Amino acid sequence: MRLFSSAIHIPQFSHNTFVGTVNFFLTPCIICSALVHYYVACYLFQEVIVLQKHYGPRLRILHSCTDQAITGALEQMDLTAAQSHIMGYLACHPEAPCSRDIEEAFQLSHPTVSGLLARLEKKGFIEFRPDNQDRRIKRIYVLPKGKECQATIRQNILDMEHQLVNGFSPEEQILFLDFLERAIANMGGAPWHYHHKEEHKE
Repeated sequence: MRLFSSAIHIPQFSHNTFVGTVNFFLTPCIICSALVHYYVACYLFQEVIVLQKHYGPRLRILHSCTDQAITGALEQMDLTAAQSHIMGYLACHPEAPCSRDIEEAFQLSHPTVSGLLARLEKKGFIEFRPDNQDRRIKRIYVLPKGKECQATIRQNILDMEHQLVNGFSPEEQILFLDFLERAIANMGGAPWHYHHKEEHKE
């Protein structure tokens, strides 16, 4: 029994016809794939643009630049960063403090402060003298080498800060400082001038 009254004619596909048919079905897939890649690239590029607006990387770069400048200057004076902090404290307290004053100011342990002061004494920056009222207390005095070091540190800091705002107008410098203070406050920190005042109240 024949299902059809006549034979079914099946057209013969030439090579060009076959390729055209395949392309007909593949082209939408290729276009969809290209669109997916396009949108992924746009998303990633947008992420790059957003990252370029982040403050964190710029703050890290700025900190690294200033830290390298100060560290290089300190190395020339045979000082570490911690030792320079002690010398800076002594420069602001000419009344000859004792080691306990430094421990309280920097919230450091007695062994740590003793080690820092011992190395500064060995390098000839400071010396200890007994207190006039209580001979058990050792007062810290800055020697001429230490005073020269303090002056050099101060000048290096001034030079670095001048370079930091190079090209800024006086108005921009005021705004820059204000922005820094506000950013510190936004992150929960106290402005520098607050620490400075509190330090001098002690």
